[in-house]
Amino acid sequence: MLPAKLLLASFAAACTLAAQAQAPLVQRIAARVRPNDLKADVSFLASDALEGRATPSRGLDLAAEYIAAQFRRAGLEPAGDEGYFQNASYQSVKPNPEGLALTLDAAKAGEGTVAIQEAVASDLNRAAAFKIKLSDTAALDALTAEQVRGKVLLVEMPDAGAGGGGMAGFQAQRRILALAAKLEPAMLVMVRSAAQPANPNARVPLRDATAPAPKVPILNVWDKAIHDAVAAAKPGPIEATVSAHVAAPFVTPVKLRNVAGVLRGADPQLKDTYVIVTGHYDHLGVRPNAQGDSIYNGANDDASGTASVIAVAGALTELQEKPKRTIVFVTVFGEEVGGLGARWYTGHPIFPIAQTVADINLEQLGRTDDIEGPKVSQFNLTGFDYTDIAATFAKAGSLTGVQVIKHEKNSDSFFGRSDNATFADAGIPSTTLSVSYVFPDYHQPGDEWQKLDYDNLAKVDVTVALGVLDMANSAQAPQWNKENPKTARYVQVREKQ
Repeated sequence: MLPAKLLLASFAAACTLAAQAQAPLVQRIAARVRPNDLKADVSFLASDALEGRATPSRGLDLAAEYIAAQFRRAGLEPAGDEGYFQNASYQSVKPNPEGLALTLDAAKAGEGTVAIQEAVASDLNRAAAFKIKLSDTAALDALTAEQVRGKVLLVEMPDAGAGGGGMAGFQAQRRILALAAKLEPAMLVMVRSAAQPANPNARVPLRDATAPAPKVPILNVWDKAIHDAVAAAKPGPIEATVSAHVAAPFVTPVKLRNVAGVLRGADPQLKDTYVIVTGHYDHLGVRPNAQGDSIYNGANDDASGTASVIAVAGALTELQEKPKRTIVFVTVFGEEVGGLGARWYTGHPIFPIAQTVADINLEQLGRTDDIEGPKVSQFNLTGFDYTDIAATFAKAGSLTGVQVIKHEKNSDSFFGRSDNATFADAGIPSTTLSVSYVFPDYHQPGDEWQKLDYDNLAKVDVTVALGVLDMANSAQAPQWNKENPKTARYVQVREKQ
């Protein structure tokens, strides 16, 4: 056995030789990833002409055409069902308030105290009711379909000032809404003490036209008499009955598109396995704003990620050596309205989910003026400890001088806030790469192309390209960290594939 000092010296020498061997590759990729090219892409995607790229909108369609043109320029093979476009069938579902009514025994909701949250036609006449408190998580977990099926589920909502607002309240509400389909109530009614503030930015909901239509209408009610009666009742079946009318919604077909291109792998054993690189190309569109600028340009969120997908694709296609695994580049629609494009891809995969070894999602890579201070020559990974992906990018960063950082506060909490979470739900090891989690103008009209640091963005993208290429050339596919309890559900899905 070699002495420790000699062993360390040999390891250091090997690392130096390896770095020298990689230098030409770094230089070739860096020569292709140019700050001005990134600026050109971001400035067009985030221009006022595209009006914030809302889902759906003419601006979103123009962005898709632009991305397809850049994939074509890069030499990617089209991977959609219509050239570079993966077409998605959605429906715009607008509630119909005509005749909307809700009665709890003798208490009829007053005019303007009922709103439709999930538009499903329904007529109920003295239906049995079951009460649950949103704050009682144990009772929520214990609910069974046998208790609720065919009844009206009355959900007593906490006051906003008593823990009902903020992220915790939002997550709890999402939880009970998800249970609606499982429990099969005749209707779900959120009973509130006061009306929720009107949201001037609210948009007509979109539904996957190929999925089963929701069967449970969901209402919000803030009529005082109904609220007081529900609040006075004990949880469980109640004596009062519910009558209600909800008209059928107005449904309009909507065509949306992911943009997909592929760089085919060359290794006989690995070419039919896939690394997918994603970024969302939509943003918030045109909305009323007190400052007067109504266009939410979304330069950092996420024209920077979209431009980075284009840049990485262009750099890797120009290399003489083809990757061993196939690399798929996809820009997705609808992240800002529920991750619709990513959900469409995993529900209608272009390449087999079981053979897709990783999703590397790119978002918010251009701004370095984080609210915590400047973030230069570094980027974060969400779910840093969920997989072994971080080590691959740390290795790439050692060649470019870019640090790979775990943000102790935001790494895990932001894992579920971008499209990577959808790929994780499908069992695919995934992460989102970001330079800044929270920056000035986040989700505001001021997120404009002039505020990005394009020199730093280029340096980050070179690192991303090196990491993606290393992943595509490695015989070992990325793995979930089974020792982390937060990955258990993803591991379970993966192992069943």
